[in-house]
Amino acid sequence: MGDKGYVHPEVLVSTDWAAAHGNDANVRLLESNEDVLLYDTGHIPGALKIDWHEDLNDALVRDYIGKDAFESLMRKLGVNNDTTVVFYGDKSNWWATYAFWVFQLFGHTNAKVLDGGRQKWIDEGRELTREKPDVAPSNYVAAERNDAPVRALRNDTFAHQDAGKPLVDVRSPAEYRGELLHMANYPQEGALRGGHIRGARNVPWARAANEDGTFKSADQLRAIYETEQGLKPSDEIIAYCRIGERSSHSWFVLKYLLGYQNIRNYDGSWTEWGNAVGLPIEK
Repeated sequence: MGDKGYVHPEVLVSTDWAAAHGNDANVRLLESNEDVLLYDTGHIPGALKIDWHEDLNDALVRDYIGKDAFESLMRKLGVNNDTTVVFYGDKSNWWATYAFWVFQLFGHTNAKVLDGGRQKWIDEGRELTREKPDVAPSNYVAAERNDAPVRALRNDTFAHQDAGKPLVDVRSPAEYRGELLHMANYPQEGALRGGHIRGARNVPWARAANEDGTFKSADQLRAIYETEQGLKPSDEIIAYCRIGERSSHSWFVLKYLLGYQNIRNYDGSWTEWGNAVGLPIEK
């Protein structure tokens, strides 16, 4: 993979790397898609599936799983504490970066993303299989979940916008303007009001991706976020979308590719903010 000038290039792997190392004993490929049935139609050999809804979300509380459930998930996936986990998926990796982000709540920092995801792997004519690998359960020991460094909650976000600190709304311009409640061609539901959080800048997540699903170069990304939007690596920033998955992609770009130290993802996003009593919006 060529040098694109990223601050943390080690967080990405190429399709060549995945083909060479995907079945290594200390590597686990994990496929996380918007379409949770896609894995079963064919996946990279050696990969296991992360179902973002079933595996990462608590069944009863509107929140992520806790320490015990995460530990059970990792053991089932055969992931040890020193295993390098490599995420990939559809939609230019937006759900892969979402799963990556959730893993960071538990401090599993030995994690990477396959640049280009499913699309690039398939476009290159590489092998897909329907065989699910048999893995031996691991002895993973999970840390307590620590949201604060990378996650913003509703009250955090309210205080942030009240202080005039930068917010990045990564949804489509029509959602930002309040004309749609979701992307075009999706069910328009989930929020009573359309619009955006007061003062938020609109930088659609997909602007950070090339046509082949790979991430744009650092210079191209800086042109978007810094030259155009005036953001700085020292800024304290909160990103949001509708349910936190698209903003995970932008969070990943800003934190790892551009080296922003103080970037958090507000996963409550518009489904919470657009329904909450007493929260101000703009259109």
